[in-house]
Amino acid sequence: MIGSVCRFAPILLLLALVYLALAVGTPSLSASQLWAGLSGQGPGWLFTLVTEFRLPRLCAALLVGIGLGAAGALLQSVTRNHLVSPDVLGISDGALLALALSLILNPAGVLGPWWGAVVGALLTALVTLLAAGGVGTRGYRVLVVGVGMASLLRAGFDMALTTLPMFHAAGLYAFSVGSLAGRGWPVVGVAGGLLAILLLACTTVSRSLALLCLHDDSIRGLGVDLRRLRLIVMSLAAALAGVAAAIGGPIGFVALAAPMLARHLSANGGTPLWASALLGAILVAAADLFGRIAAAPAELPAGVVTGLLGGPFLLWLLMRSNSYGVS
Repeated sequence: MIGSVCRFAPILLLLALVYLALAVGTPSLSASQLWAGLSGQGPGWLFTLVTEFRLPRLCAALLVGIGLGAAGALLQSVTRNHLVSPDVLGISDGALLALALSLILNPAGVLGPWWGAVVGALLTALVTLLAAGGVGTRGYRVLVVGVGMASLLRAGFDMALTTLPMFHAAGLYAFSVGSLAGRGWPVVGVAGGLLAILLLACTTVSRSLALLCLHDDSIRGLGVDLRRLRLIVMSLAAALAGVAAAIGGPIGFVALAAPMLARHLSANGGTPLWASALLGAILVAAADLFGRIAAAPAELPAGVVTGLLGGPFLLWLLMRSNSYGVS
């Protein structure tokens, strides 16, 4: 009985967050008003508020969380290290730098071509792997190189930011802290379609993730091309993180925490891919909702909220490293 409740608790929590994200704000809506807004039976302003402002922002938060949660689960599985995440390896910073460069080359848009983030994330993952000479034992080699890459790419972004006009620099800086404000259906629709394709591709490797906890020789003994598997998993993780960064900027902590929470709730102690994606959606939706109501009428970006939680969470993780096998 308790196990069943724990299994469905994340889904119930997500449904509650969906309702609160649509109903809470200025103005707050009752359940009947929310239904009238979704069904188009209420006044025009209510329909616009719900379907053109709050609903696409909620969908953006869910997509970002799904992408980050799945990316974190893939990276932690392939590196066998629970401290690895897209932001730690510099993948998120690579996506952000690519957006800044695209804006410099094409200043017509405030954020440049959004797909530049995906390209930047993939290139960062490839360079990190090449520089590290592979994943290495328990992912420490790629982790160390990734930390250096993250620092270098962040410095590159800061340099690019100083070359932009004030208007573009202010918009890009607000995006760089991880904000979902103003996300509309055009970005959500296209990025959501790409994310669906990537998640479909993840189903082809989801069964192989369990093999990655074995010794390399054991995996090769099963006839698995380990190098090819790692490259595919890393590429999928980088693309997922890139799509998430293209929608909401580099929102930290989620890709690190969601797989850990999924492992805690899992019966077999593995890293469930889909549970990590679900918990990632919950974390980003909760962070965005908290940011909207905590300092109303002002807003705290979701990335700031997750950053405030990320430091204490990482300290807690390090203190319990023996339990989670990160040392």
